[in-house]
Amino acid sequence: MLNTLVTGGSRGIGAGIVKALAAAGHNVAFCGRGEPAKFAEVEESLSREHGVKVKYYTCDVSDDAQRRTMVDAVDADFGGLDFLVNNAGVAPEVRADLLDMSIESYERLIHINAEGPFFLTQYAAKKMLANQNGRFHAIVNISSISADYASVNRGEYCLSKAAVSMATKLWATRLADDGIAVYEIRPGIIKSDMTSVVTAKYDKLIAEGCCLQRRWGFPEDIGKAVAMLASGALAYSTGQVLNVDGGFSVLRF
Repeated sequence: MLNTLVTGGSRGIGAGIVKALAAAGHNVAFCGRGEPAKFAEVEESLSREHGVKVKYYTCDVSDDAQRRTMVDAVDADFGGLDFLVNNAGVAPEVRADLLDMSIESYERLIHINAEGPFFLTQYAAKKMLANQNGRFHAIVNISSISADYASVNRGEYCLSKAAVSMATKLWATRLADDGIAVYEIRPGIIKSDMTSVVTAKYDKLIAEGCCLQRRWGFPEDIGKAVAMLASGALAYSTGQVLNVDGGFSVLRF
């Protein structure tokens, strides 16, 4: 049993990860920007069903003080942090061509999607290093196929996810000798609130074969991958990228 923390765990992919980790027998802390009362039922139901501790924290991961306060609270409430999932992220509020992208949109996505997980990892890793309890320690960054594939109407999102991808390599290199594994999961086209505004577009692309497996991905697909990493099954694979994209990234001609 690990003490795990999932950012952006209140909805979408994050909620799928929270459920999968709890089902695998891990204690789960998760955060979002909503008030704790909204998630009391989730905490209670997952705890009762799986016999683990589940607790929600309000945190804006783009705010350094809030990040530190949350990690300190998780460390105290759970008796240490073993496994961090950097999942929180946002899409552009307006999908604009590169020629029209605003500085404000660019800064918002870099601030939340790239800066947030980087410095959360920095602080959480120090907590892990201070608590060498013999359990498996790891950090998982949830990036996107957009780290590799260009979308000119949401370039700021692609840039932020490419930064997360490089951060995975950097932290894997820095933390390897300390016994902390670092991984990256790249979701493909996942059915969530983030993609709800472009459902028709992706329905058509999937039907036309953009993915080898002609279906949407679901939050539970990502959750299962994270739970597998938490099991230590890939303990000798730090720095690696796991594409959970239905074969989208397979080159074809």
